[in-house]
Amino acid sequence: MNTPATPSPAQPYVYRRRELAEPDWRRLPGWRDVTAAQWRDAQWQRAHCVKNARQLRAVLGDGLDEKFYADLAEDQERHATMAMLVTPQMLNTMAPLTAADADGFTDAFCSDPVRRYMIPVRSDRDPRWPSHPMSSRDSLHEAEMWVVEGLTSRYPTKVLAELVSTCPQYCGHCTRMDLVGGSTPAVGKQRLRLRPADRQEAILDHLRRTPGVRDVVVSGGDVANVPWPQLESFLGRLLEIDTVRDVRLATKALVGLPQHWLQPKVVEGMERVARTAAARGVHLAVHTHANHVRSVTPLVAEATGALLAAGVRDVRNQGVLMRSVNDTADDLLDLCFALQGEAGVLPYYFYMCDMVPGAEHWRTTLAEAQDLQLAIMGYLPGYATPRIVCDVPYVGKRWVHQAVEYDRERGISYWTKNYRTRLELDDPEALTRRYPFYDPLSALPESGRRWWEERVTAQERAACAQR
Repeated sequence: MNTPATPSPAQPYVYRRRELAEPDWRRLPGWRDVTAAQWRDAQWQRAHCVKNARQLRAVLGDGLDEKFYADLAEDQERHATMAMLVTPQMLNTMAPLTAADADGFTDAFCSDPVRRYMIPVRSDRDPRWPSHPMSSRDSLHEAEMWVVEGLTSRYPTKVLAELVSTCPQYCGHCTRMDLVGGSTPAVGKQRLRLRPADRQEAILDHLRRTPGVRDVVVSGGDVANVPWPQLESFLGRLLEIDTVRDVRLATKALVGLPQHWLQPKVVEGMERVARTAAARGVHLAVHTHANHVRSVTPLVAEATGALLAAGVRDVRNQGVLMRSVNDTADDLLDLCFALQGEAGVLPYYFYMCDMVPGAEHWRTTLAEAQDLQLAIMGYLPGYATPRIVCDVPYVGKRWVHQAVEYDRERGISYWTKNYRTRLELDDPEALTRRYPFYDPLSALPESGRRWWEERVTAQERAACAQR
């Protein structure tokens, strides 16, 4: 008698290769007559960015329910920390399989993971705690650690150079929401005061006088918004500093505006910069920011290929872990396989969402992040398995399993560090102090939420609701 074979249990995640596809922008009424040549043109993309509800309606036609626009208006008036700015490239990845005039478009658009962080609406946000009581506009204290305007020194051997305070597109969860982009009704932004040329010269002068710094992240904002001749000039002078051994260019535009990095003048300029870096033994890399597999398209892969062919050593992704965007192992693995296997981008980091105002609905708990780190192990090549990190204020990036203590009831984790920032050079307790980070309050057990309620005054709760 034959005994029926016992079915093998399925793997938690099953890999299937999926080739990248560019969504058809002509499914959207406002772009039905847009040619492929126009779509590939960086200037056309910039000129047709969506900056308000009127422009969004012009692209989508009557496909979205009016309730969405009311929801959007309320958010922009009361809660939005970033001005609305969405490139056609990014908007086209939202609800990519549904025509704007089809039944169900509103549901598909509202639930789309890219929409959730690029065009947030009021109903997305936590109704009780839109902001954590401990959130702050410059949550990582980067401006507090400027050694000169725009140059943040958080680590002993590496710095962040903010050349510009704008991007081609604005993400709702931006960690630099205090500086980047135009002011909103809820947030009056800080401003860079020096002229760009003077700020760049001050940055370079500090680096020439600080031989202990070997690694420079050139960012903003987004380096794609620095005029190319100006950026190339800055990089050329940076590469003349003998003690600088790593240069990383930070640009979400590789995902949001890949057309920029395909412009002949930019490709040719990157070739010149890469040749100089190689001749001087400097590692040149580009870091981008993709949060969901839908945003990884053939144009992103083409732009990445152009950068690598130009001589850039690595193109890496630094995503942000966000609830209802990429907070499952399937979400992260689908994205990583698209990046590493199809687009030539190395998955590098996923940050826990920073504690900026208005971010509670995106943030995950430390325990969830730890579980996700374990869940994605073993599927990707080791070198392409991203680390999930917590960027702890006054500490820096830490792997999520490096917390020294974790109170899950109250949602408070504690972290230590092994170096001093420039603010703590004379602080004898900097290396023994425990620095806190906080889980979103909505994810806590009732006892934990009650503990916070009892400690936050009515005035503070009102301020949190407005942030």
